[in-house]
Amino acid sequence: MKKAKSLNIIIILFLFLLNVTVAQEIKGELKKWHKVTLEFEGPESSEQAEENPFLNYRLNVTFSHSGTDKKYVVPGYFAADGDAGNTSAEEGHSWKVHFTPPETGEWTYEVDFKKGKWASVRTSSKLKSGEYMDGASGKFIIAETDKTGRDFRGKGMLEYVGERYLKFQNGEYFLKCGADAPENFLAYDKFDGTFQNDGHKDDLVKTWEPHLQDWAAGDPSWKNGKGKEIVGAINYLASKEMNAFSFLTMNIAGDDQNVFPYVDYDTYDRFDTSKLDQWELLFEHADKLGMFMHFKTLEHENQGLLDNGGTGIYTKLYYRELIARFGHHLALNWNLAEETGDWTEKPPTFPIDVPERIRLAEYLSEIDPYNHHIVIHNGDWFDGLYGPNTKFTGASLQTNKEDFSRVHSQTLRILNDSKAAGKVWAVACDEPGDAQHALITDTENPTHDNARKNGLWGAMMAGAWGTEWYFGYKHPHSDLSCQDFRSRDLFWDQGKICLDFFNDNKIPVWEMESDDSLISSEGDYVLAKPGKSYVVFLKNGGESTLDLGDSNSEYEVSWYNPRKGGELQKGKIKTLSGSGKQSLGLPPVKKEKEMDWVIWVTKS
Repeated sequence: MKKAKSLNIIIILFLFLLNVTVAQEIKGELKKWHKVTLEFEGPESSEQAEENPFLNYRLNVTFSHSGTDKKYVVPGYFAADGDAGNTSAEEGHSWKVHFTPPETGEWTYEVDFKKGKWASVRTSSKLKSGEYMDGASGKFIIAETDKTGRDFRGKGMLEYVGERYLKFQNGEYFLKCGADAPENFLAYDKFDGTFQNDGHKDDLVKTWEPHLQDWAAGDPSWKNGKGKEIVGAINYLASKEMNAFSFLTMNIAGDDQNVFPYVDYDTYDRFDTSKLDQWELLFEHADKLGMFMHFKTLEHENQGLLDNGGTGIYTKLYYRELIARFGHHLALNWNLAEETGDWTEKPPTFPIDVPERIRLAEYLSEIDPYNHHIVIHNGDWFDGLYGPNTKFTGASLQTNKEDFSRVHSQTLRILNDSKAAGKVWAVACDEPGDAQHALITDTENPTHDNARKNGLWGAMMAGAWGTEWYFGYKHPHSDLSCQDFRSRDLFWDQGKICLDFFNDNKIPVWEMESDDSLISSEGDYVLAKPGKSYVVFLKNGGESTLDLGDSNSEYEVSWYNPRKGGELQKGKIKTLSGSGKQSLGLPPVKKEKEMDWVIWVTKS
């Protein structure tokens, strides 16, 4: 009798283990820097289940590399039926974890699945097992990536490395230029949810119809063809060789009020699984196009919406879900708030103060296995956030002059202040100009002279790692109403020309620093590695002298047209020899001698 009972127990255990093995599936291309998904058959649940699957379960998977000491604890999430983006399912037993392996070879994984009150945002050892896949383990082999060109899957994770510039895991530095607007980019009528007709600014919901022409066969869509317009929008930016776009992920109390990850406008602990699946299809396409993603997670009006501005249950849950679903992407930053602390017009009920910003950054750093770049948008200035004891790694800069005249000086201010505080920040100017005008349309200003000279080149020559472009609220195709990126088509050309100069000529900006005192003409810019390489930006052309110090070397002098691009050109003065102040001569095109020019002076 005892033997039969023991045999039954063994059979039950065997069947249980067999079920665990069958109920977990590894999906994706098993290659370095590619998305790998582990899908588990877990407890049946739904978005509205009494036992909240988002809050009262915690799925973590620890991935360990057999050849190194690399280990990643990656959060997972409830995924309804596993294909909610196409089915709009709200219930099911699929639970997923996404992982981006940074090494080839063997990886092992162990599953930790817990259940209990607020389990997803607690680290207590008293939480009980969630059963099902809890304790499951396995392994898989990762091959080398086969991607090249713009595709980020050939470059790896973009990381903050303690310098002014972000760096891919393959060793390449990254310079960005792209769109910071519209902030309600994700307020797209083909995403699931009821935001289109819930009575909150429904007139601002987008169709992105002008970009349907930019979708191509083989590009993603969902639910029998939905999504083509918004996919086409980022296709267009990539076709202009822009490499960044920006979006709010939550603006419930903001200007638009149509973007949020939740099931409805008033519920902050239940996520819309199908809408977030559809976001993921778009973001996955962005990786393949080489498009950096600027996640603006809160804005001025929303900074007190969750937990009265504190890092409490709802705030932690919000960021955990973002990281679980999207943290595996290769090139992004987490912007903890747009214009945080700034309430010049009317204050939010509970603003976020400096200690709370620091706590939020610490929480984000704890749960993001990849340590993505963490920034914040200035409302109040960045004082108090600098230094090696905070998790902030940079700034998302906004300026306030119509002619973009403060971009250069304010970029330098942050770089210098952060360095003095003991931790160099990576700074991007993500809203050059002012709120009313900023980058207006080609129709209104086809040359974009101030945007180019003071904004685009002003930021890059100060040591910014890139720019994104905000569309002023007093003009057509504004920060809220824009649905056609072609409204700034001519400016994207100028952005490409700027990136081409630095990338094609392999300018070692990561070794150079701004020193405008080296040029004789007032208001012009210099990036320098003294004795080796100098980049000079002349806003109004003409003849200037460059101080070469006491290097006593020979240099080649080349000119570049920031309005038209193309090959480097030679002026009358082709070389410099010696030390001290040396004339650079006049631009190579006489009829354009009073226009802006770039000069590259490099040691022979």
